Amino acid sequence: MKNGFFSVPRPINEPVLKYKKNSPERREVLETYTTFYKSNIEVPLYIGDKKIVTKKRAKIVPPHDHKHTLGSFSIANASHVTQAIDSALAASLNWENTSFEHRAAVFLKAAELIAGTYRARINASTMLGQSKNIFQAEIDAACEFADFLRFNVAFASDIYSKQPIQGDGVINRLEYRPLEGFIYAVTPFNFTAIAGNLCAAPALMGNVVVWKPSDHQMFSAKIIMDIFEEAGVPPGVINLISGDPAMISNIILDHPQLAGLHFTGSTQVFKHLWQQIGNKLTHYRNYPRIVGETGGKDFIFTHHSADIQTAVTAITRGGYEFQGQKCSAASRIYLPASISDKIIAGVVNNIKSFSIGSPDDMNNFITAVIHENSFDRLVRYIEQAKNDKEVEVLAGGIYDKSKGYFIHPTLLKTTNPHYTTMETELFGPVVTVYVYEDNEWESTLKLVNTTSEYGLTGAIISQDRHFIEHASEMLRHAAGNFYINDKPSGAVVGQQPFGGSRASGTNDKAGSSLNLLRWVSPRLIKETLVPATDYRYPCMN
Repeated sequence: MKNGFFSVPRPINEPVLKYKKNSPERREVLETYTTFYKSNIEVPLYIGDKKIVTKKRAKIVPPHDHKHTLGSFSIANASHVTQAIDSALAASLNWENTSFEHRAAVFLKAAELIAGTYRARINASTMLGQSKNIFQAEIDAACEFADFLRFNVAFASDIYSKQPIQGDGVINRLEYRPLEGFIYAVTPFNFTAIAGNLCAAPALMGNVVVWKPSDHQMFSAKIIMDIFEEAGVPPGVINLISGDPAMISNIILDHPQLAGLHFTGSTQVFKHLWQQIGNKLTHYRNYPRIVGETGGKDFIFTHHSADIQTAVTAITRGGYEFQGQKCSAASRIYLPASISDKIIAGVVNNIKSFSIGSPDDMNNFITAVIHENSFDRLVRYIEQAKNDKEVEVLAGGIYDKSKGYFIHPTLLKTTNPHYTTMETELFGPVVTVYVYEDNEWESTLKLVNTTSEYGLTGAIISQDRHFIEHASEMLRHAAGNFYINDKPSGAVVGQQPFGGSRASGTNDKAGSSLNLLRWVSPRLIKETLVPATDYRYPCMN
């Protein structure tokens, strides 16, 4: 569009479908689920225009039915990683020079495919591969993913429109260049939308990407690549590599043209990758941009003025949706003594009402945790809690991995605000309650602020406006996403930009223009219309 200004569509959050009984969307997703369950899915490496199925492969199994094999994904060797980097760099010049309206059109088309013809496929693959119930799959894989792509186009347009003021006799322009080199995207199992966005956000801004998905998200990763291909992402712009994460990262981080790391995952891995990059700074052409969102030990603090049912629902949903496998999941709860029994009773009753099982039964609120290592780790904490005198198991504490990795939602109550499960990120359906005296709310807020190394999400429940204001100030640095009278999870693109600080990451706010700004390197162009021809200034003789 050489002689006009490209106006992007105004983004609107994708409506969440209801999947009520006998609805067409329910029927379609269940039929797709069944088809996928019976298929033998083969996930290749995506390197340039090649789809490489390697001899060495790993199984894809549903966490809720781990004796069944859905298919396999390819395991890369060192030469594949090098090929992926070379493929990205070979594609970089053409993609950088592709005008914004065409890059935008590609990802807007991808959003339409996600919301339309691929909706059942991306939801069903997320249900099967990551054990999400239909509601969790819908808000993640369909709605949030489409939202990321649509809103990012609008955010990018806003960024490009920000230009410097003009001076006397000069024209000033800002050009938002992509970074020089390639981006390494490392993504987690728990959100299909995060996996897609960590690749798409830098690519939208003109960058090329080498993507390493989680081994436990490979089914929906394939659907993402199918969508990108149909939408028109050119070969080499986004390359998918799966396999040994240490080997892949070592090769990628050793390349002099590494331009950035876009990461979501564990705090320990992120710190290790950052340290590797720091140790090689003299090796790189530029300083690599590092953007990461890691863990959380997220809180709900309830004031004695709180509405009981509001607190019960916030704890129930915030703590147990998707089996607590969200970095934003509420896992440490602070309750005032005067209303604690009523809130606890409400949460226990909710837990007892949960249906647990496979996601193809849409009555199930709870399904399986992601894999055996996660299951075993959670069981160790539960068994320890059963033996510790300062902890009481109020609900749950039951588990079974004979068919799937099922941990029954567990509610603990401790007399020690520094008990292990109040401080350690468990990433599972285990929530711990600490009861404080009503008049000690201020000192308990200080405890909330200092207990955890993380600073991702948190919530307060109260009907006292003075308390709300005071608590918001005291907990300013305790959470990058702070919620009042709600659960501390469920951020919506464009409404609640997501990210935290402290040990929770760089707080670059996915779902906002702040994240996209990290993937550009501005160039200022000043053009003087009538250049000076004499070095002397008027003050000189």
